[in-house]
Amino acid sequence: MRKLSLAATCLAAAAFCSGAARAEDTTLTIESWRTDDIAIWQDKIIPAFEKTHPGITVRFSPTAPTEYNAALNAKLDAGSAGDLITCRPFDASLALYDKHQIVSLNDLPGIDDFSSVAKAAWTTDDGKTTFCVPMASVIHGFIYNADIFAELGLSEPKTNDEFFKLLEAIKTDGRYVPMALGTVDQWEAATMGYQNIGPTYWKGEDGRLALVAGKQKLTDEGWVEPYRVLKRWSDYLGDGYKAQTYPDSQNLFTLGRAAIFPAGSWEIGLFSQQAQFKLGAFPPPVASAGDTCYISDHPDIGLGLNATSKNAEAARTFLSWVASEEFATLYSNALPGFFALSKHQAKLDNELAKKFLSWRNDCQSTIRSTYAIVSRGTPNLENETWNASANVLNGVEPPETAAKRLQDGLDRWYKPAK
Repeated sequence: MRKLSLAATCLAAAAFCSGAARAEDTTLTIESWRTDDIAIWQDKIIPAFEKTHPGITVRFSPTAPTEYNAALNAKLDAGSAGDLITCRPFDASLALYDKHQIVSLNDLPGIDDFSSVAKAAWTTDDGKTTFCVPMASVIHGFIYNADIFAELGLSEPKTNDEFFKLLEAIKTDGRYVPMALGTVDQWEAATMGYQNIGPTYWKGEDGRLALVAGKQKLTDEGWVEPYRVLKRWSDYLGDGYKAQTYPDSQNLFTLGRAAIFPAGSWEIGLFSQQAQFKLGAFPPPVASAGDTCYISDHPDIGLGLNATSKNAEAARTFLSWVASEEFATLYSNALPGFFALSKHQAKLDNELAKKFLSWRNDCQSTIRSTYAIVSRGTPNLENETWNASANVLNGVEPPETAAKRLQDGLDRWYKPAK
Protein backbone atom coordinates (compact mmCIF):
# COMPACT_ATOMS: atom_id res chain seq x y z
CA MET A 1 0.00 0.00 0.00
CA ARG A 2 2.82 2.36 0.89
CA LYS A 3 4.43 1.60 -2.47
CA LEU A 4 1.19 2.27 -4.34
CA SER A 5 0.62 5.47 -2.39
CA LEU A 6 4.15 6.65 -3.12
CA ALA A 7 3.73 5.84 -6.81
CA ALA A 8 0.43 7.70 -6.93
CA THR A 9 2.02 10.72 -5.24
CA CYS A 10 4.87 10.72 -7.75
CA LEU A 11 2.47 10.45 -10.66
CA ALA A 12 0.38 13.29 -9.27
CA ALA A 13 3.47 15.41 -8.73
CA ALA A 14 4.67 14.68 -12.26
CA ALA A 15 1.30 15.71 -13.65
CA PHE A 16 1.36 18.87 -11.55
CA CYS A 17 4.90 19.72 -12.62
CA SER A 18 4.07 19.04 -16.26
CA GLY A 19 0.97 21.21 -15.99
CA ALA A 20 2.98 23.97 -14.32
CA ALA A 21 5.57 23.86 -17.10
CA ARG A 22 2.86 24.16 -19.72
CA ALA A 23 1.28 27.01 -17.83
CA GLU A 24 4.59 28.87 -17.86
CA ASP A 25 4.98 28.56 -21.65
CA THR A 26 4.60 31.96 -23.27
CA THR A 27 3.31 32.93 -26.69
CA LEU A 28 4.48 36.27 -28.09
CA THR A 29 2.70 38.02 -30.95
CA ILE A 30 4.54 40.39 -33.30
CA GLU A 31 2.59 43.15 -35.03
CA SER A 32 4.12 44.10 -38.38
CA TRP A 33 3.39 45.65 -41.78
CA ARG A 34 5.80 43.30 -43.59
CA THR A 35 3.24 40.94 -45.15
CA ASP A 36 5.86 39.81 -47.68
CA ASP A 37 8.07 38.48 -44.87
CA ILE A 38 5.69 35.89 -43.43
CA ALA A 39 7.55 32.86 -44.79
CA ILE A 40 10.94 34.19 -43.69
CA TRP A 41 9.76 34.82 -40.14
CA GLN A 42 7.93 31.50 -39.90
CA ASP A 43 10.58 29.35 -41.59
CA LYS A 44 13.86 30.97 -40.52
CA ILE A 45 13.78 33.71 -37.88
CA ILE A 46 11.26 32.34 -35.40
CA PRO A 47 12.57 28.72 -35.48
CA ALA A 48 16.11 30.00 -34.81
CA PHE A 49 14.90 31.86 -31.72
CA GLU A 50 12.63 29.09 -30.42
CA LYS A 51 15.42 26.53 -30.78
CA THR A 52 17.49 28.27 -28.11
CA HIS A 53 14.60 29.63 -26.03
CA PRO A 54 12.32 26.72 -25.08
CA GLY A 55 9.12 27.81 -23.45
CA ILE A 56 8.68 30.90 -25.65
CA THR A 57 6.59 30.57 -28.81
CA VAL A 58 6.47 33.45 -31.28
CA ARG A 59 3.65 34.27 -33.68
CA PHE A 60 4.15 36.72 -36.58
CA SER A 61 0.92 38.61 -37.31
CA PRO A 62 1.30 41.18 -40.13
CA THR A 63 -1.20 43.70 -41.51
CA ALA A 64 -1.14 45.15 -45.03
CA PRO A 65 1.36 48.07 -45.15
CA THR A 66 -1.25 50.66 -46.12
CA GLU A 67 -3.49 49.58 -43.25
CA TYR A 68 -0.86 48.97 -40.58
CA ASN A 69 -0.74 52.34 -38.85
CA ALA A 70 -4.52 52.66 -38.49
CA ALA A 71 -4.97 49.01 -37.49
CA LEU A 72 -2.14 49.13 -34.96
CA ASN A 73 -3.40 52.34 -33.37
CA ALA A 74 -6.88 50.84 -33.05
CA LYS A 75 -5.50 47.68 -31.42
CA LEU A 76 -3.31 49.66 -29.03
CA ASP A 77 -6.22 51.88 -28.03
CA ALA A 78 -8.39 48.81 -27.47
CA GLY A 79 -5.68 46.94 -25.55
CA SER A 80 -5.65 44.07 -28.06
CA ALA A 81 -2.29 44.63 -29.78
CA GLY A 82 0.47 42.05 -29.76
CA ASP A 83 3.41 41.98 -27.36
CA LEU A 84 5.97 43.22 -29.88
CA ILE A 85 5.35 46.21 -32.13
CA THR A 86 7.23 46.57 -35.39
CA CYS A 87 8.31 50.21 -35.48
CA ARG A 88 8.32 52.52 -38.44
CA PRO A 89 11.18 55.04 -38.26
CA PHE A 90 10.96 58.42 -36.55
CA ASP A 91 7.71 60.23 -35.95
CA ALA A 92 5.13 57.43 -36.23
CA SER A 93 6.85 55.39 -33.53
CA LEU A 94 7.77 58.41 -31.44
CA ALA A 95 4.04 59.19 -31.28
CA LEU A 96 3.43 55.71 -29.83
CA TYR A 97 6.08 56.30 -27.17
CA ASP A 98 4.69 59.72 -26.33
CA LYS A 99 1.28 58.09 -25.80
CA HIS A 100 2.94 55.54 -23.44
CA GLN A 101 1.98 52.68 -25.77
CA ILE A 102 5.55 51.42 -26.20
CA VAL A 103 8.22 51.59 -23.53
CA SER A 104 11.81 52.72 -22.98
CA LEU A 105 14.43 50.10 -23.83
CA ASN A 106 17.40 51.97 -22.40
CA ASP A 107 18.17 49.11 -20.01
CA LEU A 108 17.65 46.30 -22.52
CA PRO A 109 20.65 43.94 -22.73
CA GLY A 110 22.17 44.45 -26.18
CA ILE A 111 20.85 47.96 -26.85
CA ASP A 112 24.38 49.35 -26.43
CA ASP A 113 25.44 47.36 -29.51
CA PHE A 114 23.87 50.08 -31.65
CA SER A 115 25.42 53.48 -32.33
CA SER A 116 23.53 56.68 -31.58
CA VAL A 117 23.09 57.15 -35.34
CA ALA A 118 21.56 53.66 -35.69
CA LYS A 119 19.21 54.36 -32.78
CA ALA A 120 18.28 57.89 -33.94
CA ALA A 121 15.13 56.79 -35.77
CA TRP A 122 13.74 55.34 -32.52
CA THR A 123 15.07 57.77 -29.93
CA THR A 124 13.40 60.83 -28.42
CA ASP A 125 14.33 64.28 -29.72
CA ASP A 126 16.48 64.95 -26.66
CA GLY A 127 18.48 61.78 -27.36
CA LYS A 128 17.81 60.33 -23.90
CA THR A 129 15.39 57.46 -24.54
CA THR A 130 15.44 54.66 -27.11
CA PHE A 131 12.09 52.91 -27.50
CA CYS A 132 12.65 50.36 -30.32
CA VAL A 133 15.49 47.99 -31.16
CA PRO A 134 16.85 48.97 -34.60
CA MET A 135 16.55 46.06 -37.00
CA ALA A 136 17.58 47.22 -40.47
CA SER A 137 18.10 50.04 -42.91
CA VAL A 138 17.60 50.21 -46.68
CA ILE A 139 19.78 51.97 -49.24
CA HIS A 140 18.56 53.79 -52.34
CA GLY A 141 20.07 53.56 -55.79
CA PHE A 142 19.41 52.04 -59.22
CA ILE A 143 19.17 48.35 -60.14
CA TYR A 144 19.75 47.50 -63.77
CA ASN A 145 19.52 44.62 -66.22
CA ALA A 146 23.18 43.81 -66.80
CA ASP A 147 22.36 41.70 -69.86
CA ILE A 148 20.76 44.72 -71.58
CA PHE A 149 23.72 46.88 -70.61
CA ALA A 150 26.11 44.32 -72.14
CA GLU A 151 23.98 43.96 -75.27
CA LEU A 152 23.93 47.72 -75.87
CA GLY A 153 27.51 48.31 -74.77
CA LEU A 154 26.49 50.47 -71.79
CA SER A 155 28.38 51.13 -68.56
CA GLU A 156 27.32 52.38 -65.14
CA PRO A 157 26.98 56.18 -65.09
CA LYS A 158 28.92 58.26 -62.60
CA THR A 159 27.53 61.73 -63.36
CA ASN A 160 24.14 63.15 -64.26
CA ASP A 161 25.24 63.80 -67.86
CA GLU A 162 26.35 60.20 -68.23
CA PHE A 163 23.06 59.04 -66.73
CA PHE A 164 20.91 60.89 -69.26
CA LYS A 165 23.15 59.86 -72.17
CA LEU A 166 22.63 56.29 -71.03
CA LEU A 167 18.85 56.71 -70.92
CA GLU A 168 18.87 58.32 -74.36
CA ALA A 169 20.88 55.45 -75.80
CA ILE A 170 18.37 52.90 -74.50
CA LYS A 171 15.45 54.95 -75.80
CA THR A 172 17.07 55.36 -79.21
CA ASP A 173 17.62 51.59 -79.49
CA GLY A 174 13.87 51.23 -79.02
CA ARG A 175 13.68 47.67 -77.74
CA TYR A 176 13.50 48.42 -74.02
CA VAL A 177 11.89 50.95 -71.72
CA PRO A 178 14.83 52.90 -70.29
CA MET A 179 13.43 53.12 -66.73
CA ALA A 180 10.54 51.37 -64.96
CA LEU A 181 8.70 53.85 -62.74
CA GLY A 182 4.99 54.71 -62.56
CA THR A 183 3.10 57.48 -60.81
CA VAL A 184 -0.25 55.93 -59.88
CA ASP A 185 0.74 55.07 -56.31
CA GLN A 186 2.70 58.33 -55.91
CA TRP A 187 4.94 57.16 -53.05
CA GLU A 188 7.51 55.60 -55.37
CA ALA A 189 7.85 58.87 -57.32
CA ALA A 190 9.01 60.46 -54.08
CA THR A 191 10.81 57.54 -52.41
CA MET A 192 12.67 56.12 -55.42
CA GLY A 193 12.73 59.40 -57.29
CA TYR A 194 13.06 62.59 -55.28
CA GLN A 195 14.51 61.03 -52.11
CA ASN A 196 16.88 58.88 -54.17
CA ILE A 197 18.60 61.68 -56.09
CA GLY A 198 17.81 64.62 -53.82
CA PRO A 199 20.63 64.25 -51.25
CA THR A 200 23.12 64.97 -54.04
CA TYR A 201 21.66 68.48 -54.33
CA TRP A 202 20.77 69.37 -50.73
CA LYS A 203 24.03 67.79 -49.53
CA GLY A 204 22.71 64.97 -47.42
CA GLU A 205 22.51 65.48 -43.68
CA ASP A 206 23.79 69.05 -43.90
CA GLY A 207 20.79 70.07 -45.97
CA ARG A 208 18.27 67.95 -44.10
CA LEU A 209 19.30 69.31 -40.71
CA ALA A 210 19.32 72.86 -42.10
CA LEU A 211 15.72 72.35 -43.24
CA VAL A 212 14.76 71.06 -39.79
CA ALA A 213 16.47 74.07 -38.19
CA GLY A 214 14.67 76.49 -40.51
CA LYS A 215 17.95 77.62 -42.07
CA GLN A 216 16.94 76.29 -45.49
CA LYS A 217 13.63 76.20 -47.32
CA LEU A 218 12.18 73.80 -49.84
CA THR A 219 12.26 76.66 -52.34
CA ASP A 220 16.07 76.88 -52.15
CA GLU A 221 18.00 75.63 -55.18
CA GLY A 222 19.23 72.51 -53.41
CA TRP A 223 15.64 71.37 -52.92
CA VAL A 224 14.16 72.51 -56.25
CA GLU A 225 16.88 71.16 -58.54
CA PRO A 226 16.10 67.48 -57.82
CA TYR A 227 12.56 68.15 -59.07
CA ARG A 228 13.98 69.60 -62.28
CA VAL A 229 16.07 66.47 -62.73
CA LEU A 230 13.08 64.28 -61.89
CA LYS A 231 11.01 66.06 -64.56
CA ARG A 232 13.56 64.98 -67.17
CA TRP A 233 12.96 61.34 -66.20
CA SER A 234 9.48 61.45 -67.75
CA ASP A 235 10.96 61.20 -71.25
CA TYR A 236 12.36 57.77 -70.41
CA LEU A 237 9.59 56.02 -68.49
CA GLY A 238 7.79 54.55 -71.49
CA ASP A 239 4.22 54.86 -72.71
CA GLY A 240 1.56 54.58 -70.05
CA TYR A 241 3.73 55.31 -67.01
CA LYS A 242 1.01 57.64 -65.67
CA ALA A 243 -1.29 54.61 -65.34
CA GLN A 244 1.47 52.31 -64.04
CA THR A 245 1.33 50.95 -60.49
CA TYR A 246 4.29 49.91 -58.36
CA PRO A 247 3.72 46.18 -59.07
CA ASP A 248 3.41 47.03 -62.78
CA SER A 249 6.86 48.63 -62.65
CA GLN A 250 8.33 45.64 -60.83
CA ASN A 251 6.90 43.28 -63.44
CA LEU A 252 8.09 45.45 -66.32
CA PHE A 253 11.63 45.20 -64.98
CA THR A 254 11.74 41.56 -63.88
CA LEU A 255 10.28 40.43 -67.22
CA GLY A 256 13.25 42.04 -68.95
CA ARG A 257 11.29 44.78 -70.70
CA ALA A 258 12.92 47.71 -68.87
CA ALA A 259 16.64 48.35 -68.44
CA ILE A 260 16.75 50.28 -65.14
CA PHE A 261 14.67 50.32 -61.96
CA PRO A 262 15.02 53.32 -59.59
CA ALA A 263 15.14 51.30 -56.44
CA GLY A 264 15.59 50.72 -52.81
CA SER A 265 17.66 47.77 -51.67
CA TRP A 266 14.43 46.15 -50.46
CA GLU A 267 13.89 45.03 -54.08
CA ILE A 268 16.95 42.76 -54.03
CA GLY A 269 15.25 39.66 -52.62
CA LEU A 270 12.30 39.73 -55.04
CA PHE A 271 14.35 40.69 -58.09
CA SER A 272 16.96 38.02 -57.37
CA GLN A 273 14.20 35.41 -57.36
CA GLN A 274 12.18 36.60 -60.33
CA ALA A 275 14.63 38.11 -62.81
CA GLN A 276 16.04 35.65 -65.35
CA PHE A 277 19.00 37.90 -66.09
CA LYS A 278 22.07 39.24 -64.35
CA LEU A 279 21.47 42.19 -62.03
CA GLY A 280 23.71 45.19 -61.42
CA ALA A 281 23.41 48.35 -59.37
CA PHE A 282 24.83 51.87 -59.24
CA PRO A 283 24.41 54.70 -56.70
CA PRO A 284 22.71 58.01 -57.51
CA PRO A 285 24.88 59.85 -60.07
CA VAL A 286 26.61 63.01 -58.86
CA ALA A 287 25.73 66.34 -60.46
CA SER A 288 29.26 66.88 -61.77
CA ALA A 289 32.50 64.88 -61.85
CA GLY A 290 34.37 65.17 -58.57
CA ASP A 291 31.28 65.94 -56.47
CA THR A 292 30.69 64.10 -53.20
CA CYS A 293 28.47 61.05 -53.55
CA TYR A 294 25.42 60.85 -51.27
CA ILE A 295 23.11 57.92 -50.59
CA SER A 296 19.86 57.64 -48.71
CA ASP A 297 20.77 54.97 -46.13
CA HIS A 298 17.46 54.99 -44.36
CA PRO A 299 16.63 53.24 -41.07
CA ASP A 300 13.56 51.28 -42.06
CA ILE A 301 12.40 48.96 -39.33
CA GLY A 302 12.69 48.44 -35.58
CA LEU A 303 10.93 46.45 -32.87
CA GLY A 304 9.38 47.75 -29.65
CA LEU A 305 7.57 46.44 -26.57
CA ASN A 306 3.86 47.02 -26.06
CA ALA A 307 3.46 48.84 -22.75
CA THR A 308 0.48 46.64 -21.83
CA SER A 309 2.05 43.30 -22.78
CA LYS A 310 1.36 40.58 -20.23
CA ASN A 311 4.48 38.79 -21.42
CA ALA A 312 6.98 41.62 -21.00
CA GLU A 313 9.81 39.47 -19.65
CA ALA A 314 9.64 37.02 -22.56
CA ALA A 315 9.25 39.92 -24.97
CA ARG A 316 12.42 41.56 -23.63
CA THR A 317 14.22 38.24 -24.11
CA PHE A 318 13.20 38.27 -27.76
CA LEU A 319 14.24 41.93 -28.16
CA SER A 320 17.68 41.18 -26.71
CA TRP A 321 18.02 38.37 -29.24
CA VAL A 322 17.09 40.82 -32.02
CA ALA A 323 20.06 42.92 -30.87
CA SER A 324 22.42 39.93 -31.19
CA GLU A 325 24.99 39.02 -33.83
CA GLU A 326 23.02 35.85 -34.61
CA PHE A 327 19.96 37.87 -35.56
CA ALA A 328 21.97 40.42 -37.54
CA THR A 329 23.47 37.74 -39.76
CA LEU A 330 20.25 35.74 -40.05
CA TYR A 331 18.06 38.74 -40.90
CA SER A 332 20.50 40.35 -43.35
CA ASN A 333 20.77 37.13 -45.37
CA ALA A 334 17.14 36.07 -45.07
CA LEU A 335 16.13 39.51 -46.37
CA PRO A 336 18.95 40.64 -48.68
CA GLY A 337 18.85 44.40 -49.02
CA PHE A 338 17.83 44.97 -45.41
CA PHE A 339 21.07 45.81 -43.66
CA ALA A 340 21.44 45.18 -39.94
CA LEU A 341 22.10 48.31 -37.89
CA SER A 342 23.99 46.79 -34.96
CA LYS A 343 27.75 47.02 -34.54
CA HIS A 344 28.00 43.31 -35.35
CA GLN A 345 29.49 42.71 -38.79
CA ALA A 346 27.03 40.47 -40.59
CA LYS A 347 28.56 38.44 -43.41
CA LEU A 348 26.41 38.82 -46.52
CA ASP A 349 25.87 36.12 -49.15
CA ASN A 350 24.01 38.09 -51.82
CA GLU A 351 26.35 39.85 -54.28
CA LEU A 352 23.90 42.63 -55.14
CA ALA A 353 23.36 43.35 -51.44
CA LYS A 354 27.13 43.55 -51.01
CA LYS A 355 27.24 46.09 -53.86
CA PHE A 356 24.66 48.36 -52.21
CA LEU A 357 26.40 48.06 -48.85
CA SER A 358 29.77 48.97 -50.39
CA TRP A 359 28.47 52.45 -51.20
CA ARG A 360 28.72 53.31 -47.51
CA ASN A 361 32.49 53.32 -48.03
CA ASP A 362 32.39 55.79 -50.92
CA CYS A 363 29.35 57.99 -50.25
CA GLN A 364 27.98 60.03 -47.37
CA SER A 365 24.84 58.55 -45.82
CA THR A 366 21.68 60.45 -45.00
CA ILE A 367 18.03 59.67 -44.27
CA ARG A 368 14.87 60.65 -46.13
CA SER A 369 14.34 64.35 -45.64
CA THR A 370 10.67 64.18 -44.68
CA TYR A 371 10.78 61.50 -41.98
CA ALA A 372 12.04 63.34 -38.92
CA ILE A 373 10.19 66.23 -37.28
CA VAL A 374 9.00 68.07 -40.44
CA SER A 375 6.07 65.73 -41.09
CA ARG A 376 4.41 65.98 -37.68
CA GLY A 377 1.83 68.56 -38.70
CA THR A 378 -0.86 69.19 -41.29
CA PRO A 379 -0.36 69.19 -44.19
CA ASN A 380 1.94 66.21 -43.80
CA LEU A 381 5.16 66.92 -45.69
CA GLU A 382 5.87 63.26 -46.41
CA ASN A 383 2.51 62.67 -48.07
CA GLU A 384 2.60 66.02 -49.85
CA THR A 385 6.03 65.13 -51.25
CA TRP A 386 4.54 61.97 -52.75
CA ASN A 387 1.94 64.05 -54.55
CA ALA A 388 4.36 66.76 -55.65
CA SER A 389 6.84 64.24 -57.05
CA ALA A 390 4.14 62.44 -59.03
CA ASN A 391 2.79 65.76 -60.32
CA VAL A 392 6.23 66.84 -61.51
CA LEU A 393 6.77 63.54 -63.31
CA ASN A 394 3.30 63.80 -64.86
CA GLY A 395 4.03 67.33 -66.06
CA VAL A 396 1.04 68.86 -64.28
CA GLU A 397 3.04 70.92 -61.75
CA PRO A 398 6.33 72.72 -62.50
CA PRO A 399 9.22 71.99 -60.10
CA GLU A 400 9.23 75.55 -58.72
CA THR A 401 5.48 75.49 -58.12
CA ALA A 402 5.65 72.12 -56.38
CA ALA A 403 8.48 73.30 -54.13
CA LYS A 404 6.61 76.48 -53.20
CA ARG A 405 3.45 74.54 -52.39
CA LEU A 406 5.39 72.24 -50.08
CA GLN A 407 7.12 75.12 -48.30
CA ASP A 408 3.85 77.05 -47.94
CA GLY A 409 2.28 73.96 -46.36
CA LEU A 410 5.20 73.54 -44.00
CA ASP A 411 5.07 77.22 -43.01
CA ARG A 412 1.45 76.82 -41.89
CA TRP A 413 2.41 74.80 -38.84
CA TYR A 414 6.19 74.36 -38.54
CA LYS A 415 7.97 77.05 -36.51
CA PRO A 416 11.53 75.79 -36.01
CA ALA A 417 12.51 78.89 -34.03
CA LYS A 418 10.21 77.71 -31.27
